[in-house]
Amino acid sequence: EKLLVTALARLSNFVPDGGIWMNTQRPEWNDANNALAGYGVSTVTLCYLRRYLAFLADILTERGGEPVVLSLDITQWLQRITATLAAHRPDPSSGRREERERRVIVDALGTAFSDYRAKAYASGPSSSAATPVEALLTLCRLALEHIDHTLAHNQRPDGLAHAYHVLGPMDQEGLEVRPLYEMLEGQVAALSTGAMKPADASQLIDRLFESRMYDPERQSFMLYPERVLPGFLEKNRLPAERVSSIALLHEMLAAGDSRLVTLDASGTHRFHPDLASVRELSARLTTLTADPRWAAMVERDRQAVLELYEYAFHHRSFTGRSGTMYGYEGLGCIYWHMVTKLLLAVQEQAIAALHTGDPVAARLIEQYYRIRAGLGFERPPGAYGAFPTDPYSHTPRHAGAQQPGMTGQVKEEILARFGELGLVVHAGRASFRPRMLRRAEFLTAARTWRYITVGGTSAELEVSRDALAFTWCGTPIMYRLVDDAGWLRVHRSVRAPVELAGDTLSPDDTRALLARCGEIVRIEVGVPRGGILGDGPAR
Repeated sequence: EKLLVTALARLSNFVPDGGIWMNTQRPEWNDANNALAGYGVSTVTLCYLRRYLAFLADILTERGGEPVVLSLDITQWLQRITATLAAHRPDPSSGRREERERRVIVDALGTAFSDYRAKAYASGPSSSAATPVEALLTLCRLALEHIDHTLAHNQRPDGLAHAYHVLGPMDQEGLEVRPLYEMLEGQVAALSTGAMKPADASQLIDRLFESRMYDPERQSFMLYPERVLPGFLEKNRLPAERVSSIALLHEMLAAGDSRLVTLDASGTHRFHPDLASVRELSARLTTLTADPRWAAMVERDRQAVLELYEYAFHHRSFTGRSGTMYGYEGLGCIYWHMVTKLLLAVQEQAIAALHTGDPVAARLIEQYYRIRAGLGFERPPGAYGAFPTDPYSHTPRHAGAQQPGMTGQVKEEILARFGELGLVVHAGRASFRPRMLRRAEFLTAARTWRYITVGGTSAELEVSRDALAFTWCGTPIMYRLVDDAGWLRVHRSVRAPVELAGDTLSPDDTRALLARCGEIVRIEVGVPRGGILGDGPAR
């Protein structure tokens, strides 16, 4: 039920051709775009919702025909969302929706959620009943159709993917969505949907390296293209022709009434400095209706004045840090967590291509290591601006790495390292398939390795030439390059070593490894030389 409610809540805020409406104070994954809450529409969240729904569909399919027990209120919510999606199924051959239809869909989805919440707040949880699993699968299928239709039209002219959209005027006639500028997180999300083909992924990565977000000097990616913000006097400038075209403003200026618009010493039209928000402007317009000179013109020109205000200040597109600051997650900054999210997304694409034998896998691996080369531990301290092995939040244009701490970068680095080492657990069995590991990782001379056992004690192990070692779940794993087929040698605490053909442990050995019980004291893996990548920078 919790998995389903998460999906329903997101789908209730779906805006066709845009993404998920950020209509509450949710700042997305970082604080750089937290000001978008209200008018913002997140295509990033839509990409991850697509992956989530595919995951949910897989879980439901594994249940077979076993029904799902849901509260009656949630079942009704599910039925209304499903009915709306079914009534407005997208035509795969068509383009973006008409604004009127988009408004109808948004209203229907949002009202279903509002009604569910109102009932839950008023009377609490309802009774439960069994719901056919096919009803949930139908929801997933319909939702994926709508999401895929939106994502298919989410490409920018430069080949990159949109990250956020902004809602335009919302009235009974329709609902407009306009894209914002390019952002790194939009490319990461597009790569992570689970639906992109490896060749398309490789092409997107090429476009990313060619984009304004790539900084050749720092060999990495900024969150957003760098730009110079306008100075104070460059703001709140109104084109004279726009002011003259609105009779209310033209007549008020002619009468010397500057309560809405003023003319400064340089001859520039500006909104009155007291009007710090659209609410204050709207209140000022309401006040003017009490003045018989302007009442009729206010009623006629109110919307035009409000639109001119948005034209001047672009409040709907205000993102927060990413549009106002040059530090933290602002302009010119490399945000290391997002770079490692990109690294992981590209690795996932490469592994998928390797799994299917797609020839583009080699290109994806090359792109993966090009991204990897820009990360901290690959850089000298002078270029990174800090100890390269320490995690930092961001690197602004004017300084080295800033804000040390256990950032999200660490999580992505660990997962990416698992992928490089080829550590896989599937269907209860652990495998060792290091098809993205480079030859330079292996020792050129024997060394003594010190490590901590699962019992917390220090131990040593001799690692030979053409080998490498690491721990997984506290158990030492040693890879050895071999000329023949791959094999495993499992060393146990109470029995003689057992050698197995292939690269996969038995279910019992997998459980013992993951349980950290100490039953397995070491695993040696024979890695065929032909499956290892050529020379590259050593770690």
